[in-house]
Amino acid sequence: QSETVWRQATKYGVPRIAFVNKMDRTGANFANVVSEMREKLGAPAHPVGIPNGSEEELVGLIDVVNQKALIYDTADELGSKIDVEEIPDELKVEAETALEELIEAVGDLDDQIMGMLLNDEPVDAVTLKQAIRRLTIANEFVPVLGGSAYKNKGVQPMVDAVVDYLPSPLDVETAQGTDRDDSSIVTELPADDNAPFCSLAFKLWTDPFAGKLVFFRVYSGQISKGDIIYNPRTRRKERVNRIMMIQADQHTNVGTAYAGDIAALVGIRNITTGDTLCSPDLDVCLEPPTFPEPVISMAIEPNTKADQEKMSEGLQRLSEEDPTFRCYTDEETGQLLIAGMGELHLEIIRDRLFREFNVKAEAGAPQIAYRETITKSAEGRGLFKKQTGGRGQYGEAIIALEPNVKGAG
Repeated sequence: QSETVWRQATKYGVPRIAFVNKMDRTGANFANVVSEMREKLGAPAHPVGIPNGSEEELVGLIDVVNQKALIYDTADELGSKIDVEEIPDELKVEAETALEELIEAVGDLDDQIMGMLLNDEPVDAVTLKQAIRRLTIANEFVPVLGGSAYKNKGVQPMVDAVVDYLPSPLDVETAQGTDRDDSSIVTELPADDNAPFCSLAFKLWTDPFAGKLVFFRVYSGQISKGDIIYNPRTRRKERVNRIMMIQADQHTNVGTAYAGDIAALVGIRNITTGDTLCSPDLDVCLEPPTFPEPVISMAIEPNTKADQEKMSEGLQRLSEEDPTFRCYTDEETGQLLIAGMGELHLEIIRDRLFREFNVKAEAGAPQIAYRETITKSAEGRGLFKKQTGGRGQYGEAIIALEPNVKGAG
């Protein structure tokens, strides 16, 4: 699943940082994961935050850039209380080595840092962060941190890294939209609040309280409650009744969404993932995302007929929300299968189906429709004789069978 997401990010040139999760699990090894990222993903991955301990001994994070230890208060389950301390003596050598390797890696790619190294000038934390940001935005560098999301350890430094290293809407190339009828006509869509409004609907979500939500990212202009938006795909206009900003379980109504914002529309109909939403006088389409084919499937069977009806409704809603999720009936085995991008993906889908739609069902591996085939050449002879008086009947048949070339059908 990580490889699939990484390929998609590379395809669209998305700058990224990496967070090595589950460092509290048995056998967790941060250095091995960083090494695998370099080998399997070809990523220029370099640690900027090293987990302090592992498995049950995970107590915090070593900030490589600032050379500080971030220690979490064990009494705070939310992980919101962090003590910034000096690095313990037993970890100083590891932290200093990590900083030297980080500066060298950045210096190989950034002229300013290289010049400072050649002149034997010290590289301060602010200058180093600025260089890492430049390289990350150029997709030449991937900062890596570690922690445990379940125990809220390492989450805050990761969010800080998003602010420090990832680009703002002004740091990336200007978005472009093509004319609905003539793709050769291209319109620039600058990240400017005063430009014509244009956005992309990238996710649908069914909220138990607000109903159907359409998550959208504003590329240019601004949209306010009461404005009219236009969908070039359907050629239909709709009035914006409600705009929400969503952070985890907090839903906040706002009056206006500006360029660069990510918000949700409530009550918009006939929208699918990848639709462009723009002002009525701007008939352009942004490039919609493409989604890879599912790589793993799971069989699911409802316990009762009532569960079957609820499951059908739930699967339909989930497939509308997630374009990478598929559900279908295997023609050979008759099983209902759900397919997605990995085991974790299907586990989340199954959990939502059970929890949100109150479906009781059994899930497991799909059945395999085994077939027989010929493995070697063979010959058979059949003889038919029938005498009933008169001329009688006689027949002989010889049949030769041999396997075809593998894969030829």
